[in-house]
This record gives sequence, structure tokens and C-alpha cells, in this order.
Amino acid sequence: MLTNLTIALDMMGGDYGPRSSIPAAVNAVNANANLKLILCGNEQVIAKQLESLDSLSHPRLIIRHCNDVVTNACEPAVAIRSKKDSSMRVALDLVKSGEAQACVSSGNTGALFFMAHYVLKMLPGVKRPALISAVPTEQKNPVYLLDLGANVHCDAQMLYQFGIMGSVVAGQALGCDNPKVSLLNIGAEDIKGHEEIKQAAQLMQQSELINYIGYSEGSDIFSGKADVIVCEGFVGNVALKTCEGIAKLIMKKFSRALEKHVVYKCMAFILAPIIKKLYKRVNPDQYNGASLVGLRGIVVKSHGNASAKAFHAAIDEAVKEVERQLPDKIAAIFEKTHSKDTAVE
Repeated sequence: MLTNLTIALDMMGGDYGPRSSIPAAVNAVNANANLKLILCGNEQVIAKQLESLDSLSHPRLIIRHCNDVVTNACEPAVAIRSKKDSSMRVALDLVKSGEAQACVSSGNTGALFFMAHYVLKMLPGVKRPALISAVPTEQKNPVYLLDLGANVHCDAQMLYQFGIMGSVVAGQALGCDNPKVSLLNIGAEDIKGHEEIKQAAQLMQQSELINYIGYSEGSDIFSGKADVIVCEGFVGNVALKTCEGIAKLIMKKFSRALEKHVVYKCMAFILAPIIKKLYKRVNPDQYNGASLVGLRGIVVKSHGNASAKAFHAAIDEAVKEVERQLPDKIAAIFEKTHSKDTAVE
């Protein structure tokens, strides 16, 4: 465990801004004595929120004033050109300079993607970064799904590289040497899917870097069949948000049933421990924090509507990635790939 962890937070992004990010930051440093957080945003707003939580003078909460904010409506190109003093840009600059080891933001996904790409640059050999996150399954371990929206359209080489990066992430998180990697498709048969998917499958089958097990359908996501499922960003984003919506629907339906029916209330009392355990497994808040992998630095994207609990989970994810040194691990794999390609030439 590292004894000196510094994470830069974009405090002004997302739907709730400091209302969720400030309580999350306070809870995070109180839970981790080795953690220091640099709070990037409007100093007056942040200080007021910290004061309300009796944490204004906390020694491991450092305010970095920023004059601007990247709004949800801001175009990525405009954010890069005109938002150099925004909370998002300053947080990324802190990672680039080495003052922070990771950045967490719940702001505009497109702007964060392009700004992180511009500021931090790609790891050698990586074509595009990808968003990856854990999704609960029937089994003990989650499945890691990527890309979740950073790249709407992906060619075969990109999907293949996502498989490599996903394998590194899952291997480190799950403690396994050979994670099972699958491609999300509209069927399990080899003839199914568009040409890019078929070409990506061939690349994965031929690779020594990936334990490729074939195609997965949407219904397989929760089965635990694979440790990593690779897909295009458009598909991945829809799949992830559908999963979250289903989890919330089930819990809302169950809660409403308890309010209306005495029999259900009695059942709930008996089944309360099981229900609580189930909700803990599927609650989207605990899985908040998609990592933007493939960059020369650690960037974690929190949901735009993240609660304080969910934003705290994103901070915890950034801490884990710093401890696992994920960019170095991914860079080492791509260096091996480059060396093999050079040898063949």
C-alpha cells in the first residue's frame, strides 16, 4: 500500500457539482489516512461546503482555485481551446506535472476524453483510450466492460487493443494471470456480426496476449462467462446504462410493493438480510468510476449524476489504479507487442 497518495478532483463537474463531490472528498480522506486530495474549482463555493462539514481546515484537503467550468453542453474542441483554467483542465494538468497521481471528474464525458487525450497523451502503441468499468455478475467476480462511450465507432485494431488493456485491468483487479476475454456480439456464431467484429475476433484468436473465449451476447454480460467483454463505445454505453436502469427498476418495484402489501412487509422482515446483500451487489453506486485506460496517466470518469457515495467510489477506484500502477502495466504489454512486430519485420 502506498503511503503518499495524491488525487486531483474536478469538483465542479456533473449534475450536482460540489454538493456530491465535497462530501465524497471528506469521507474519502477520513477513510484513508494516506490520501491527499486537491480540490479543483471555485474556491468560495468549495470553502463554504467544507465549512458546513467542519472540514475547512483539513490538512489533506487542498483547494486549487479555478475560474472556469466545463459545462455538459460544452463542445470538446471549445473546452480544449477556451477552458484552460477550468476545474477539469487544472485537475488533468496536475496529473501531467506529477503533482497528482490521478484525476477524477464527473464532468462532460466528451470534453474529458479529448482533454485528457490532449494533455496526457497516449501510451506508445495505443491507438485510442477506452472507458472501462466493472459490472456485477452471477459469480463472485464482476466483468470488466469496455469501451463504454469514449469511442463511438471502433475498427478491428482498436477492439483488439481494448482486449489487451481490458485483460491487464481485469488481471490486476481480480488477481488472475489469464483473464477470459470476449467480444460482445449479436450472436455466438462465427458468422454473426459486422466485419470489424469478425476481424477483431481473428486478431484476438491469433494473439498470445489475450485469452480469447469467443463471442458473448447481451444476456451473457451478467453470467460471469467472461472476465472482460469488449465492444464499441456506442454499444457499451447503452449496455451499461441499461444495466443500471434495470437494477434501479427492480429495487424501486420491490420498495413500492413493500409499501402497499402487508404480506410483502412480513416477507421483507424475514428476507431483509438477503435483500440487503442483493442490493449491495447490484447497487450502481458501488461500481461508479469508469477508467480512461491507454493514457500516460490515470483518469477516472464518474457518472454525471453521481451521489456523494458514488463519487466516493470513483475516488477509491482512482486510488486502486494508482496502487496497481495500471499505465505502467499497460505500457509494458504494448512494448512487448511492438518488440514482436519489429522482430517479424
